[in-house]
Amino acid sequence: MSRFPRFPVALLVALAVVVAAATVTSGQQPSVFTPGGMLPVLESYLEPLRQQAGIPGMSAAVASEGKVIWEKGYGFQNVAARDRATPDTPYLIGDMSDTLAAILLLQCVEQRRVGLDDPFARYGLTTPEPEATLRGLLSHAAPASSREPFAYNQERFAALTGLMEWCAPQPYRKSVAHRLLDRLAMQDSVPGTDLIDPGFVLADGLFEAEDVSRYRDVLSRIAVPYKVTGRTKVDRSDLPLIPMSAANGLVSTVRDLSVLDGSLDQGLLLENETLAAAWTAVGERNGTPSPMGLGWFVQYYRGERVVWHFGSVPNAYSSLILKLPLRKITFILLANSDGLSAPFQLPAGDVTRSPFASLFLKLTT
Repeated sequence: MSRFPRFPVALLVALAVVVAAATVTSGQQPSVFTPGGMLPVLESYLEPLRQQAGIPGMSAAVASEGKVIWEKGYGFQNVAARDRATPDTPYLIGDMSDTLAAILLLQCVEQRRVGLDDPFARYGLTTPEPEATLRGLLSHAAPASSREPFAYNQERFAALTGLMEWCAPQPYRKSVAHRLLDRLAMQDSVPGTDLIDPGFVLADGLFEAEDVSRYRDVLSRIAVPYKVTGRTKVDRSDLPLIPMSAANGLVSTVRDLSVLDGSLDQGLLLENETLAAAWTAVGERNGTPSPMGLGWFVQYYRGERVVWHFGSVPNAYSSLILKLPLRKITFILLANSDGLSAPFQLPAGDVTRSPFASLFLKLTT
């Protein structure tokens, strides 16, 4: 029997839509920015969803055009100490680290340092295979030898770490810190949980002493990870010591991730044409459409494009980011268990399997 709970999604969404409909006057849907909009409904229904998933602590934010328009913490970042989760609680975001790798490598493409369709052999790289390409790995395309057109595989994606270090000859985490975290003043974000280890030896010139001190301060405040063994029973897990790679390792908050998201929307990190390509499914292979663009999942809901990604660190953390580019609105969730992602088969490419995402989409579109 699965340890994951069954969610009464239809009931929750139906109730949410009824409540939202009650705020409509004169046949018009109120703006999300007004007291009668969807945000109060979203806020109230996230708590029963969190409880149903058995998630100990969760932080949430909604951002629009680079500004946070709503944020809230649910439950506890430390159950034993009864420390509440807040919008500035740090979490390990897991697979969602992919999106930073996509930004950095697409910057390399814009600078003509790297080609989307050049084989890795051109750069002296053989992992995951010499014929692998940036486009193929960003979109999680299966190897040419595979019969399957798409295979979500974080081990293969992690090979992009080496490609970024070829583009910018320095440790990958240095590029993340310099080009993104420092540039955007993401002060509560850390490139790798392994930096908390006092025995970790930093390479000369990698980070300044004050940066290391700040990183370790953030990591001392990270939400405690938990394994959920029942709806009301959780067991504390050890913090995974994970170095920063293209596929994992970033610690962040919903507030910092909102800053990163807004910088993308405002064209500060990638050119509009590049971003449009990243947020477009790569096409078909063997007659089967891909659910991914370049570093992002892409699908349509009620005829509207949805751009999203998730993270799952087993028995520890999970994350979800969901964007509606047409409406310029983004939903971000971080949790200190794997309950946001693990039950819902998100690697298959359908975000509507998540009741958290479905609630947001029903209320927003």
